Amino acid sequence: MGDLISRALGKSDGPLHTSTHPLSEDPQELQALRGNTTPRPNTSESGLHANETEPLLPPGNHSPRSPNGAFVLQEDPESCGGGGGLAVPTETLPALVLQILVPFLLAGIGTVSAGMLLDLVQHWDVFQDITEIFILVPSVLGLKGNLEMTLASRLSTAVNTGKMETEREKRSLVIGNLSLKQLQATVLGLLAALVAIALGWMTEGQMPFNHAILLCSISLTTAFMASLLQGFIMVALILGSKKLGINPDNVATPMAASFGDLITLAFLASFSRWFYGCLEPYSYVLYLVDVLLLCLIPLWVVISSRQPASRILLRKGWEPIITAMLISSLGGLILDKTVTNANLAGIIIFAPVINGIGGNLVSIQCSRISTYLHLYCLPGEVPEGRNGRCRPGHMFCGSGANHRSAKVLLLLVIPGQLIFLYTIHLMEGGHTVPTTFFLFIFLSAALIQVYSLLCVADWMVHWLWQKGKDPDSYAIPYLTAVGDLLGTALLSLVFLLLWWTGEQSSTSFEWFGRT
Repeated sequence: MGDLISRALGKSDGPLHTSTHPLSEDPQELQALRGNTTPRPNTSESGLHANETEPLLPPGNHSPRSPNGAFVLQEDPESCGGGGGLAVPTETLPALVLQILVPFLLAGIGTVSAGMLLDLVQHWDVFQDITEIFILVPSVLGLKGNLEMTLASRLSTAVNTGKMETEREKRSLVIGNLSLKQLQATVLGLLAALVAIALGWMTEGQMPFNHAILLCSISLTTAFMASLLQGFIMVALILGSKKLGINPDNVATPMAASFGDLITLAFLASFSRWFYGCLEPYSYVLYLVDVLLLCLIPLWVVISSRQPASRILLRKGWEPIITAMLISSLGGLILDKTVTNANLAGIIIFAPVINGIGGNLVSIQCSRISTYLHLYCLPGEVPEGRNGRCRPGHMFCGSGANHRSAKVLLLLVIPGQLIFLYTIHLMEGGHTVPTTFFLFIFLSAALIQVYSLLCVADWMVHWLWQKGKDPDSYAIPYLTAVGDLLGTALLSLVFLLLWWTGEQSSTSFEWFGRT
């Protein structure tokens, strides 16, 4: 078994084509992930291949058509390779808004429900006795950015680039990606627990061994079961979007987040209570569960190494998800300290909301830009003027399809958060109303978070593509992790301002959490 795994991990594929651009990774990586191992022939001065005029939305969908049934084309102001005049299919503004708005609202309801659930379970004995579980919360919830959203983005790009047309292509992509995702979930679950143990020991000065075993069991089982269930849901959602003629880039990632937060927190709370009850009388159960899940690792390695769609990521896809998990753990440390501070009571109910909404919106933009680059740019090529330079605000000043989607996403922040705040207000009983000051600083924090994430996403996706890395696998983990850390930090500042200004004494502060 060990020799087989070594050969699988050491297997290398020949280069797909020769590029004049300095790439840090084999350019085949960007094509093999889509199940395509054939070269992309150059058919124009700009280096475009024959299928790059395929529409993002299949025939019969929301793109406008001329009387003869052809897609209406427009000139893209950011063509690759300096060729200019690249014709891309338009996506009408109503269709764009509708496809983004519905999943966004559903995702928001999911994050609100997750916040309500977390507000409820924080009073359970296991959360009161072992507060290090709160360090796990952003890391475990971050798995949707590391795994679910990344899977959704990869499969969405595969659909839009025509790499999931035959049953063989579908089977290879689905089996390879799902087995790889279970492997990553198991490893990340264990690492998240170890980081929580280390941070808890450094801040408290001690960490009982039975508490460490409990954290490992909770994290491993939550990550494994949530990843398994959400993986099947995401595959069904993307294949369904393809059949219905909906662009999965606009739907898949926010829907992954809507399911992800609530499902993951439900598993986290359930396993925490169950394992806590087994801690003293049946402690061997925790050891058996940990050993069983870790013993499945070689199986996932073998399965994923046999599929071209996942072989590259099996060797090179660990850096972003592990780094993102470490970044999320810092947000978990902040959350742990604020939850246990009586002056900041009620903060926990809003943490999944502000973090989830920011991650949802930036993941949509990231997936759209990545699909654009896969369709219209060779690996290593970026549109003119995008050579690794970070230009804050540039994404909101252009006229291309991705510029327009960035504006739509930013404009959704304030009305979306108002809807979700009102939903929390109703679910809490509707007896009190948030103050104007709270609304102002909370909405300002949410707007700063999303604006910053969209600017970073615009730079990061192009930079990764220029370096020969697949943005679908690298960008979303980093962006959602940074979003969790930035959102938690800004939310903590919001509640500190409320405390410093005396707002906690008002009746509206009772609405922030149960007392």
